[in-house]
Amino acid sequence: MPNRTWPVSYNAPFALSFALVCVAAYLLALATQGWSNRYIFSIGGDMSWSNPLTYARFFVHVLGHGSMQHLVLNMAVILLITPMLEEKYGSYRLLTVAAVTAVVTAVVKLLVFPGLLLGASGVAFAFIILSSFAKAKARTIPLTFILIAVLFLGNEIYLALQQRDDGASVARFAHIIGGIAGGFFGFKWLGSR
Repeated sequence: MPNRTWPVSYNAPFALSFALVCVAAYLLALATQGWSNRYIFSIGGDMSWSNPLTYARFFVHVLGHGSMQHLVLNMAVILLITPMLEEKYGSYRLLTVAAVTAVVTAVVKLLVFPGLLLGASGVAFAFIILSSFAKAKARTIPLTFILIAVLFLGNEIYLALQQRDDGASVARFAHIIGGIAGGFFGFKWLGSR
């Protein structure tokens, strides 16, 4: 009799690990009544440059989420798109995209916007744009990139210009920076395996 079990595989180490860490950060925020989001998993607010944790926050702010809806939406995009990207580019390259997106977003946020920023929306946008390069050949500009850039980034830029709410503006700029990072790495790795 043939074996009918289907073992579960950890098929996308970066995507799954990132999602699990985001869920753990969200549960910690619930357990600490938001303290961990405010002082660990966010950028801005009450940051002290003499505290070493401040520098870690440039990276880990993408792990925190303010609500279950915020977490689920970001993880849905990441878990849907990232396994394909991980197969093409590898876990290390995706970690690079996420880290660069996190740091650039943090720096721009601190220079331009008040308040706190947390969440993986910028990373999700980076992966959305990067996905348009998945089947592209070297020395070409994928039409999918142009369409996604116009639809997703164009919409975010339009809404950012129309909206005056600082909270929404901060999130929109994170999406825009993520999209730019995804496009940058897409062109950088164009045609690579």
